[in-house]
Amino acid sequence: MKKTIGIIAVLVVGMVTACSEDQLDKRNPNQLTPDSYFKNAAELVAGVNSVYGLMQGNSLVGREWFFLNHLRGDDFQSGGGQLEAPRNQLLIGSHNPANAVMNEVWNGLYRSIHRANTVIEKAPNATDANSELAKRAVGEAKFLRGWSYLELVTHWGGVPIYKQTVSTLTGTAPRSSETDVYALVIEDLNAAEAALPVKYSGVELGRATKGTAQLAKARAYLNRADYANAKTELQKIVASGAYKLTDEYADNFREENEWNSESVFEIGYSSVGDINWAGDGDDPSWGNQEKQVRTQEYSATGWRNLMPSQTLIDEFEGTAKGDAKDDPRRAASFLVVGDKYNNGTSVLADNQVQGNTTTIDGKVTKVSWGKYGVQYKSDPGGYNTSGINYRVMRYAEVLLSLAEAENELGNSAAAIALLNQVRARKSVAMPAYPTSRFKVSNKDEIFAAVVHERRVELNGEEVRNRDLLRWRKAGKLTGALAPKYQYQYEAKFALLPIPQAEIDNNDKIDQKDQNPGY
Repeated sequence: MKKTIGIIAVLVVGMVTACSEDQLDKRNPNQLTPDSYFKNAAELVAGVNSVYGLMQGNSLVGREWFFLNHLRGDDFQSGGGQLEAPRNQLLIGSHNPANAVMNEVWNGLYRSIHRANTVIEKAPNATDANSELAKRAVGEAKFLRGWSYLELVTHWGGVPIYKQTVSTLTGTAPRSSETDVYALVIEDLNAAEAALPVKYSGVELGRATKGTAQLAKARAYLNRADYANAKTELQKIVASGAYKLTDEYADNFREENEWNSESVFEIGYSSVGDINWAGDGDDPSWGNQEKQVRTQEYSATGWRNLMPSQTLIDEFEGTAKGDAKDDPRRAASFLVVGDKYNNGTSVLADNQVQGNTTTIDGKVTKVSWGKYGVQYKSDPGGYNTSGINYRVMRYAEVLLSLAEAENELGNSAAAIALLNQVRARKSVAMPAYPTSRFKVSNKDEIFAAVVHERRVELNGEEVRNRDLLRWRKAGKLTGALAPKYQYQYEAKFALLPIPQAEIDNNDKIDQKDQNPGY
């Protein structure tokens, strides 16, 4: 296959060479190129903006990225027979190296890396390269590159590393080790942390900050069970004083409370344009699309392609199970047949909700996602797209990750206090640990509380699947904590397969480099 591609490339070059010399020499002197652009800090910022545009688009946070994370965890199950085949393959573990959802995320991450590399490379030649704005632009580019590699190494393990833009057919890179990829992630995020501000305001909201880089580093360290370094990064975020929990839990998933005190990294959306489901940030057909589509994909009156899993529903504390209180986060996360919506003026009927049923409080009914749904304030009918921003990282994760690190490092009291801080949010106000279900009298019991609290607090937020991967790798998912869910969690599924297109087109990678089991 690779030889065929090489021959085609040679033939194409030959055909171009055979064209008239006059045609080859014709250039539009007004057309911008990477060499003629990026001459000042403002143009570097524009280059960084194009990376954020990709993150907002269809292949990443706009759609396939959240699907990939959700399908690999146990917070979600199929909403019914309408779930598309490539998504169902990931859900049940029958995917292969040609899976379209997986490939789309891989390609989106490498497109982001390429654009970030362009900014990093061109920055030294800017006329104001030493300005604070230029330095910030490079810091943002390094964060975005580091975040992209962190996503890649989390899902695929060792991957090709590109620190420069690729301009030739022979510029491909072989697979690097996980160790080398993590080293680059930390290097990039350290550089980003040094260059980025603590906060933004106005039109700059949504850009990466010091806290964003620090939490991404903490995620990287937690992936490797390096709790000491994770604690260092998390403590920096707490000490900065830049963040605090919102009083109202649901404010983190609604349009009216965007860029709030809990937001560590947030991707902006608005009710502008319409959806091109095949479009992306580098596709002209994407146009001015600024809407968020998760609510269409998951919500009760949308397509409901995925719904909350039974194990997630059962995880929440409730008086029916002998707990002291019903956890308000369940009602804030789900919408159940019979619930009020549309500012309390409508009642969700069974015939409005398609697909599968589950059991909640002993009743078989239809439970749907409420998080990021527009139903709380409207009756959208069947078309549920919205302008709700997507919170990729928030402060509750900082506190819960720090609790985990403290527990692993032997600081039980500190760990319990951090867990209770999250439970004490005014709109949640769950009883402090210890509880009847979670005694927290030793390290293992505190870890069980960490697992529980992370799941109910961060449910459906692209965190649970990462937790399962890293805890399994560290040998922590044993006994009562062993996952009991639909995903085929064999050793094979610890990593995704390297896309077949990458193996076919990258002359530095062969089939022998594929992840085990594929």
